[in-house]
Amino acid sequence: MSGTVTLRGWLAERVRREAERLGVSVEEYLVELLSQSLDPKDRAVEYVKAAGDLLEEARVELGEGNVRQAAEKLWGAAALAVKAYAYWRDGKRLSSHGELWEYKRRLEEELGEWVHDSWASATEMHVCFYEAWCAERDVTTAHKRIERLVREAASLIKKSNPD
Repeated sequence: MSGTVTLRGWLAERVRREAERLGVSVEEYLVELLSQSLDPKDRAVEYVKAAGDLLEEARVELGEGNVRQAAEKLWGAAALAVKAYAYWRDGKRLSSHGELWEYKRRLEEELGEWVHDSWASATEMHVCFYEAWCAERDVTTAHKRIERLVREAASLIKKSNPD
């Protein structure tokens, strides 16, 4: 069963503040909380599922004309895919942009040069959220590239975790 969970009041504010304090999205904060007892390979699966959900949310936001929100969800999807890869590959939790870039490069070595373009699009989307410079077509193009990044990372992870 899937659905929407709505948090209101002090709980919603607490989750938002904690995620902000840690420098992560609300989605990533919740995935991290819910997967603390899992081994790194299973955490990788949870992260890549969350990345897929963010891709879908970005598609919906884009369809509603919410370009900035779609852009930030695309950045989140790409970041979660790379973090999933780090958990899967080395059992490592990434906690900085520098580490994200390091593992993006490792993923690029494993999957190919196209990862660079996907990551560049994700970085543009992160900037777009804050600066609001991009247009709908920029987000649409980025969505295609980031979708491949998430799909290919998921494929790697699921090969070793077939559940």
